[in-house]
Amino acid sequence: MVFITLTLVLLGAGPEGVFEEGHIFPASPMKCHSSSVVETPDGDLLACWYYGVGERKDDTLIIRGARKRKGQTVWDTPFLMADSQDLPDCNPMMFIDPANKLWLFWVAVQDNEWGAALLKYRTSTDYSGPGAPRWDWQEVAHCRPRNFEEQWFAFADAHKQEMDYYEETAAPARTKLARRLGWMTRAQPIMLSEKRMLVGLYSDVFHCSLAMATEDSGTTWQFSDPILGIGCIQPAFALKKNGDVVAYMRDYSPAHRIQTAVSKDGGVTWSEATLMDIPNPGSSVECITLANGNWLLVCNDPESGKERNQLTVYLSDDEGATWKWRRSLETDAMQASYPSVIQAKDGTMYCTYTYYLGRNAEGRKMRTIKWVRFDEAWVKAGAGK
Repeated sequence: MVFITLTLVLLGAGPEGVFEEGHIFPASPMKCHSSSVVETPDGDLLACWYYGVGERKDDTLIIRGARKRKGQTVWDTPFLMADSQDLPDCNPMMFIDPANKLWLFWVAVQDNEWGAALLKYRTSTDYSGPGAPRWDWQEVAHCRPRNFEEQWFAFADAHKQEMDYYEETAAPARTKLARRLGWMTRAQPIMLSEKRMLVGLYSDVFHCSLAMATEDSGTTWQFSDPILGIGCIQPAFALKKNGDVVAYMRDYSPAHRIQTAVSKDGGVTWSEATLMDIPNPGSSVECITLANGNWLLVCNDPESGKERNQLTVYLSDDEGATWKWRRSLETDAMQASYPSVIQAKDGTMYCTYTYYLGRNAEGRKMRTIKWVRFDEAWVKAGAGK
């Protein structure tokens, strides 16, 4: 495949709505993955991702970030956001809460295996200047899943034939330390009230998800019962008008469909996960509630259910009961995956995701983080595309 450099393409507003796209930094053979994006109170965009030679086996991995100033069309030079010295730093996620505090969550992988990932977070109230935020506080989130062993084994005993990972997972499920390590972030949190923040977690050991919540800005955390299904991970939460919380999750099972579960008590207990009609190739999804109450879902949805080359936006006007509109962001990329999406103050959406452009002359994959900006009119105008 021929490698082509694309620095920026601006299509702007038109009869089909708003659409812009570009790259945060020039493509390189380095690993860059699992981005997250926020809009600051000043109207800037901040994005972060993990960066290095490889993935969890690479002790050089760091969390990098970049800023796009309001009104600018290009991003500033990337900068360091976090580095646990000589440990792989992965899966960063950012969020700005109602008090305008910036949160950065990520994991430091202690022994190069996901099961030993240690969940960390830092906060900032000074992040409007150039370069990296000035961090006020850093801490480890010590995870204590609620009723985990009892509920995991009850589910596993009922579905053992479907769980090809049962034997390798049963032993750590009986071990207190193993149950408390390996929980990772992916999608952005939601606010259930002015103070209560709900953060989605998942485990690649137990192939299930979890919610953690705080009402005191991270001084203390509460953890939910597990969200159980046949491999339901990387939850993205959406809050219904009646108070129910819906989780949309990547599918680790052979079904290759997005999985979903519901909590009727603020994310403490959960229904068993069920399969949606939307395909999923074992890749991250993101769902947000828009200012007008519509829900927006971004995911890989190839009909084969096995590749990450197609990335699509879905739009619902009935809180996820149906998804009436869909339009593809990518249809035949080498890879376009792990979307992070927000709605900006001007009503448009910004989405960042991992993007492979092709291969260089040495045959190495060329990677970057791509960003796109679009609005609801663009999605509806291309419904079905």
